[in-house]
Amino acid sequence: QVQLVESGGGLVQAGGSLRVSCVASGRILGVHHMAWFRQAPGKERAFVATINRSGDSDYADSVKGRFTISRDIAKNTVYLQMNSLKPEDTAVYYCAAKAAWQRWEDGYWGQGTQVTVSS
Repeated sequence: QVQLVESGGGLVQAGGSLRVSCVASGRILGVHHMAWFRQAPGKERAFVATINRSGDSDYADSVKGRFTISRDIAKNTVYLQMNSLKPEDTAVYYCAAKAAWQRWEDGYWGQGTQVTVSS
């Protein structure tokens, strides 16, 4: 099992910045990808960004150029730096982890952290 704990959410004004963190523990040697997803009220959970064991990253088009995913291997932590935030970025942000062969829905998920962007 892998446990994921997010932190760092909060309320920020449009145009501001926020960084959320995700600490992984447990059987993390099998984890190959980590990612951030988000779920806005009344919408389905959506992909935001991912980073793999090699450090390669990918982003949803809606956040490219504004968000940056990074990791601290020594701390088993993945970060999502969010800049130039917009009200439409308001959502619960979830950290996820999976093995290379897994689908995200079959991987591990945190409880989520709320990010609210006011206009």
